[in-house]
Amino acid sequence: MESFLLQATLYLFALVVAVPLASRAGLGSVLGYLVAGVLIGPLLGWSGSEMSSIQHFAEFGVVMMLFLIGLELEPRALWAMRDKLLGLGGLQVLLTLSAVTALALIFGQPIQIALALGMIFSLSSTAIVLQTLNEKRLMQTAGGRSTFAVLLTQDIAVIPMLAIIPLLALPGARALAKAEAGAHNPMTEFIDHLPAWGVTVMTLGAVVFVVLAGHYLVRPLFRFINGAKLREVNTAAALLIVVGIASLMNMVGLSPALGTFLAGVVLADSEFRHELEASLEPFKGLLMGLFFITVGAGINFGVFLAAPFTITGLVLGMVALKSAILFGLAKLFKIRGSHKWLFTLGLAQAGEFGFVLVSFAISQRIFPAALAEKILLVIALSMLLTPLLFILHGWLAQRQAKEDPAEEDHIDEQQPIIIAGVGRFGQVVNRLVTMSGFRTTVIDNDLKTIQVMRTFGYKGYFGDPTRPDLLAAAGIGKAQVLVVSLDDPGMATKLVAYARSQRPDLHIIARARDRVHVYELYRAGANDIVREMFDSSLRAGRYVLENAGLSEYEAAELEKIFFKLDRKMVRDLAQVWKPGVPVDQNPAYIKRTRELNAGLEAAITERFARKSDAETDQPEDPNSTADVSAVVDKG
Repeated sequence: MESFLLQATLYLFALVVAVPLASRAGLGSVLGYLVAGVLIGPLLGWSGSEMSSIQHFAEFGVVMMLFLIGLELEPRALWAMRDKLLGLGGLQVLLTLSAVTALALIFGQPIQIALALGMIFSLSSTAIVLQTLNEKRLMQTAGGRSTFAVLLTQDIAVIPMLAIIPLLALPGARALAKAEAGAHNPMTEFIDHLPAWGVTVMTLGAVVFVVLAGHYLVRPLFRFINGAKLREVNTAAALLIVVGIASLMNMVGLSPALGTFLAGVVLADSEFRHELEASLEPFKGLLMGLFFITVGAGINFGVFLAAPFTITGLVLGMVALKSAILFGLAKLFKIRGSHKWLFTLGLAQAGEFGFVLVSFAISQRIFPAALAEKILLVIALSMLLTPLLFILHGWLAQRQAKEDPAEEDHIDEQQPIIIAGVGRFGQVVNRLVTMSGFRTTVIDNDLKTIQVMRTFGYKGYFGDPTRPDLLAAAGIGKAQVLVVSLDDPGMATKLVAYARSQRPDLHIIARARDRVHVYELYRAGANDIVREMFDSSLRAGRYVLENAGLSEYEAAELEKIFFKLDRKMVRDLAQVWKPGVPVDQNPAYIKRTRELNAGLEAAITERFARKSDAETDQPEDPNSTADVSAVVDKG
């Protein structure tokens, strides 16, 4: 117990000191964790005999991370990613597996070892890459989303890999490994004795149970627990869900990380989603940090010093091979600009699931001990290179931004609300809509504006919203609402006209610069038109009335009446307005304006006096505007 506490103190101290230093140096927290682990283990030899136990404990941080990622993905969002999961992610796994297997065969490895190596090095580090993407606020970029899709595919691919590896073992090796392992969990023993179809049924049954439990058991459980009004019980329940699902997946031979990810997706639309996130986030962050430290502490520099050039060549060769494949896929799937480099360099390392597969391959007697040590070292050193690869990406992105014009983003999702233009006007609309629980697709042709949005966690796409192909990719064919808030009046009118020609049923809300622009948008087909200064001017006028002697209620009522009368006036004038003809040279427009202006003041005075008389006879609800609406409708 004393030894464990001493080790825990040491790891926590390294975490508290090394990570802030690395972050301040601009290297990121992950490199700080890895360097702290190297200092504790290989350099100072303080890792202790409990290193293996701590590493298994720390791997639970990866499980929690995937559960929290699942909570951010609704099933429909996951379904929308199917093309990238099967296409981009599937090709990456298959091409890397094939290339590594072929090279291993060329260098004289048996087919069993070559295939196992291909599976191990086809995976990347979900833990390090996602942590770094979130820290650098790159997750919402096109490159970040493509990277996430590939990582998700890799995590799913671990399942068939775990099923295939035992088939690569030599005859009798599996039985020998079982005999050396000794006693098993009774449930594991039971599953091992089932026929192949029975194991399949048990596996599918576990997945179905996770899905059904997420829908029908977790919600009642949390409603019951919330009745206690104790935060620690909510935390315990969240941990129970994750630990229970991980244990179930282990029993049936599936990846615990994949099982918890599936549970997170099922619970993504639950009302307890934010409670689960808040309860587990501190544990996830601490365990992920501990996991990275154990990776650094587990690096065997003795193996490295015995053959430094060989190990260095293997690490750099593996990174170069994966980078070449990823770069080709980025070209094939039209990932452009700096996003291409983020995708290529972000996934070029080996991953933490490689440790799991190597351990499994050793237990099946596929890898000899000496080869396994080299493989583990290559995996760890490639993970150690990852923060440096992200720094290289940042340098390449800055260089490309100076040399080349920015390329438009590829829009890979479609939401019911499209917002074209997200300047001072559009960003307020977007914040209100998204905070109300609706999803939007934001497009703007100002790259810096989109980058600022991403910095604060909002998703946006860089591109010209008036381009038909970009609008089609954004889902103009099935969108419910289009918000046009472009700064350029001509572009705004052009966009409204095109959208109306494509979708007569689409509801279009447009921002107008002035009254003439209102007429242009009205003729182009906008449903609702908002003059950018009109509402703020109305509010200022109401404040003037309040401070000129009217009550707040009287000023508010006059504001409502003026708004409705002015709106009707604009619609009337739009009928006599002529494009290209200045309003002061349009006799019909001038005549109608004088008629409407003459009646405007009288109408306001009359309607307000009528409401005042009605209030004298019978109190009226201050929030009611029925009388004003009736007057306006009658014209």
